Amino acid sequence: MLLMGKVAMITGGGKGIGRVIAQRFAREGADLVLLARTAQALEEVAAEARSLGRRALVFPGDASQEEIVEEAVNQTVAALGQIDILVNNTGIEGPNSPIEGISRADWDHTMAVNLTSAFLCCKKVIPVMRSRKQGSIINISSLAGTRGIVNRSPYCASKWAMIGMAKAVAWEVGADNIRVNVICPGAVEGERIERVMHKRARDHGLTYEEMIAKTTSDTPLRRFVTPEEIAATALFLASDESAGITGEVVIVSGGRR
Repeated sequence: MLLMGKVAMITGGGKGIGRVIAQRFAREGADLVLLARTAQALEEVAAEARSLGRRALVFPGDASQEEIVEEAVNQTVAALGQIDILVNNTGIEGPNSPIEGISRADWDHTMAVNLTSAFLCCKKVIPVMRSRKQGSIINISSLAGTRGIVNRSPYCASKWAMIGMAKAVAWEVGADNIRVNVICPGAVEGERIERVMHKRARDHGLTYEEMIAKTTSDTPLRRFVTPEEIAATALFLASDESAGITGEVVIVSGGRR
C-alpha cells in the first residue's frame, strides 16, 4: 500500500473526482480528512474508509472560509497528529458569459471557491507539514488552466492561478521536503459532462453519440478521461513514488491540448 500511515486532507471529497480520490487513497492505506459542503456525501465516503480500517474525519463546511479550514486542521492535528497529503479539489464552474456580462459577485464567488480555498488550506496545512519535514500538496486545476475558453474567464483565471500558486509555493517549501504539484484534468466522465453533452447535442441537432464523437475528435484517445485516471495520478503524486517531483503540472486529458 502506497499511503499506509499517511493522513490525507481532501477538499470537495464528497462527490466527483474528489470522492474517487478519497476512495483510492483509503484503499492505499491513508486515513482521510474530508472537507466539503455536502455533509451526507462526506459521511458516505468516510463510512467506506472506516470499513477498510481507516480513520476518517468529516468537516462539513465551506473551504473558502478561513475559520472553517483552521478548525478542521486544528481538530485533525489533535485527533490524528499529522497531515501528510493535501488535495485542493474544491471547485465550481462559475458563470458562462462574456466578461462584460459577469457580475462582481459571480467573479468573487468563483475565485473564492476555486482559488481562495486552496490558498487557505495551504496556509493552514503547511506549518503542520513543516513540523514533520514532509508533505505532498496537489492542486486540482483544469485543462482550462492552460488555455482560454470563451465565456469562461472567471473559471480559467482561477485555474491558471492555481498553477501559478503551486509553482511559487513549491519553491517556498521545497527545503522542508514538501512537494507541490498540479493535476489538470480534461473532460472527465460523469454526470456533469453527460448533462453538458446532452444539452449541446440538442442545441446542434445531433444525437448524444454524435456529440460525444464531435467533442472528442481533437483528443488522441478519442474519449473522455475517467475519475479513476485522475485518482491514479493523484495517488502517484501523493506517494513516495514521485519523491523527486515538485512544481510540475500533469495534464490528464487523453492527449487533448
